[in-house]
Amino acid sequence: MTILSSIEYKNVISSCFFVFLFSPSSPSSHPARTKPQPPSKMLAETFVTAALFATTALAAPAPNPLQLMSRAPTPGVVISKCTQPGMLALAYDDGPGQYNSRLVDILDAAGAKATFFMTGTLYGCIYNQAAAVKKAFASGHQIASHTWSHGHMSSFSAAQVASEMTKLETAFANIIGKKPLYMRPPFLETGNQVLPVLKSMGYKVITDDIDSGDWNRQTPAQSEAKFMQAGAYGNGHIPLMHEVYQSTVETLTPWLINWAKQNNLRLVTVAECLGDKNGAYQAQSFPVHQGPLSC
Repeated sequence: MTILSSIEYKNVISSCFFVFLFSPSSPSSHPARTKPQPPSKMLAETFVTAALFATTALAAPAPNPLQLMSRAPTPGVVISKCTQPGMLALAYDDGPGQYNSRLVDILDAAGAKATFFMTGTLYGCIYNQAAAVKKAFASGHQIASHTWSHGHMSSFSAAQVASEMTKLETAFANIIGKKPLYMRPPFLETGNQVLPVLKSMGYKVITDDIDSGDWNRQTPAQSEAKFMQAGAYGNGHIPLMHEVYQSTVETLTPWLINWAKQNNLRLVTVAECLGDKNGAYQAQSFPVHQGPLSC
């Protein structure tokens, strides 16, 4: 049985009323008929016609509820968790670092996709790691922003927040020919001018729902316990991890790949886990710069 939304129901009722007014059986549509029918018969014919019309409308296929619920994330609104079940969105901050290429190899060998929230200058100039950025992008991983300098953006002016984003956009355009539409703020700070500016720039703002604690010297075993405690049910997790720690790359990530497999979870990008697989980047493409660049 098809259940109509309130809007669809109103449309059917409106259509029935239209049929009632303009049906051939209606005396107002043919005032010159020589043999007028009894009013009761005309009314019956009209409502039979309207009922047939309504039945046709009811028989039309209803929209898929999953399609109705699948909406692109709203820019400038903090998102901490996937909107779909059966997924895990591995997300790494602070790169590109010395272990990035190795991490991409581990992910690729497992058929996994991940998201890299990269900075411009935190661990050296991003242009010095251009090959790693290109490799991750070419492998189908999502490249996203973690700002240019990894500063405390809640203390920044609106102009400073915008500058942090546009500088890194320019670098990404030069390296991979695309500008991202996803970002994770350093220290997860979203106060003062941060969200209004990011909204105006079209950025989807990601935080996390599981903190691996690798930044706080927690061991892979301690991080693993957090995932097991959170569980694999419900909408997928977006964890906070950092690619600059060897233990995260060499120990925690392989464990997560295995954990996801045991729990039938797909390892996808953050954009995909939010139903926005094709919305990770601005639509426009840019010419990749040839030759050296500096920060």
